[in-house]
Amino acid sequence: MSDMSDDSTTDRDAGREEIDTTLAHSARMYDYYLGGKDNYQADRDAAEKMIEATRGGVRFGARQNRAFLLRAVRYLAAQGVTQFLDIGTGIPTSPNTHDAAREVVKDPHVVYVDNDPIVFVHSSALLGAEGRTAALRADLREPATVLEHPRTRDLIDFGKPVGVLFIAVLQFLEDADDPWAHVATYLDAVPSGSHLALTHFTHDFNPVGAAQGGKAYDKASARMSARGRAEVGRFFTGLDLVDPGVVQASRWRPDGPVADVPGGHPWMWAAVGRKP
Repeated sequence: MSDMSDDSTTDRDAGREEIDTTLAHSARMYDYYLGGKDNYQADRDAAEKMIEATRGGVRFGARQNRAFLLRAVRYLAAQGVTQFLDIGTGIPTSPNTHDAAREVVKDPHVVYVDNDPIVFVHSSALLGAEGRTAALRADLREPATVLEHPRTRDLIDFGKPVGVLFIAVLQFLEDADDPWAHVATYLDAVPSGSHLALTHFTHDFNPVGAAQGGKAYDKASARMSARGRAEVGRFFTGLDLVDPGVVQASRWRPDGPVADVPGGHPWMWAAVGRKP
């Protein structure tokens, strides 16, 4: 693994001219759920449909999803993982993966991956002052591009455990895309002791609400595919699930009491698994 001459890198100008503000995008909708400002009217209009369908539950779910990410990263860092591939990271939000890891280890290495050009416009602002981080514009369905990218190879030593993160992104791949095969490809590239952490939108608790909410993405940049607990569990085939297994995102090793879900239904499954 070569050392980087810069502390952080991003494709700062990649795709600036390609940002389509008239088409709702899942990353910008997620930013809106979290109360961010990096979104446009098309994103807000679509997000409001999801908020209505879930009776506000999606906003609670987005916050719990974010909280799970931070807890999972801290857990992985406590297990000795110091390098992370954050796939489908979305618009940068603070605290982020490298912030959580740094609470536990001194010098975490993090590669953020997303295919939305606006992510890279904002990544430079967040990552500019950070060390040992990089942002790649790439599609998670092209693992070779991510895994062989010079920035990935600069930061990630594939001879040591890696934390592979898929947070609220795999639902934007349809079954025909075979998301399970893509996740398996990333896991094949990392050694024993590596971990997979993911969350996934589900219809298990409210099929009608999930179907209605999913329609908010029909005209967005990517459609949403809700999946059940068993389908989410398939991503962990061959891994040792970390207790408590596949659970609601808010109930994976919570830091304190778990609040009731607005709208009455949880929307996200979450889990962490270790590669033996």
